[in-house]
Amino acid sequence: MLIPKQHGAWAMLVIPYVLGMVKGGVVWWHLPLAVGWLFLYLVAYPLTMLVKKRQMDVYKKWAVRYGVVAACFLLPVVWMYPPLLLLGSLLFPLFLVMMMYARKNDDRAFLNDLVAVVIFSAAGLASYWLGAERLDEWALFIFGQTMLFFVGSAFYVKSMIREKNNRWFARYSWVYHVLAPCLSLAMGAGWAVLALIPSSIRAWVLYGKKLSIMRIGIYEVINASFFLLVISSFLLW
Repeated sequence: MLIPKQHGAWAMLVIPYVLGMVKGGVVWWHLPLAVGWLFLYLVAYPLTMLVKKRQMDVYKKWAVRYGVVAACFLLPVVWMYPPLLLLGSLLFPLFLVMMMYARKNDDRAFLNDLVAVVIFSAAGLASYWLGAERLDEWALFIFGQTMLFFVGSAFYVKSMIREKNNRWFARYSWVYHVLAPCLSLAMGAGWAVLALIPSSIRAWVLYGKKLSIMRIGIYEVINASFFLLVISSFLLW
């Protein structure tokens, strides 16, 4: 299979969706939606390569394969839950923004990362909608908390790799990681603000350390697992 190279995106793919199920409730429609969401993510990679006009025949083949599978699983869900189509239409312009960055061969741009965070976090809205059959303050809470967490991850990883010599970017990251727990509390997180504390600590303590990309990734997996555990516990409290 053709697998996207952005391995950090897998946490963004899974965590918002799971949190939506935790609070909204689990229904069997979550299974086809999850498969469709997975293949929608997979199809984005060959589409990005096609926009860059690289190995057109190969990527066109995989774009068609992934697209067909995604459609087969998503269309029945949308048929049963038409409001999901509205959510998808609202996210489509953001997808076009990502394609624009890909066309410019600048898909590692920080603004593009933020656009991706919005799209991935919206999966929590879709997942919650299936179980609760509505969007309410809890759906927005899940969306907001995942946004805060993954924007922090984008800041941190950028400051450790691509922008590691950019002190101004590091300062922006530190300021964000001070504000993020405050914003979390303002959203009503209460004790669940603990989910963001390790992110803030590692943004200050680990910056400038000579860590391999693999080690940075491992730390992020651990941090993301802690976030999922704390927020899930709070939602079930």
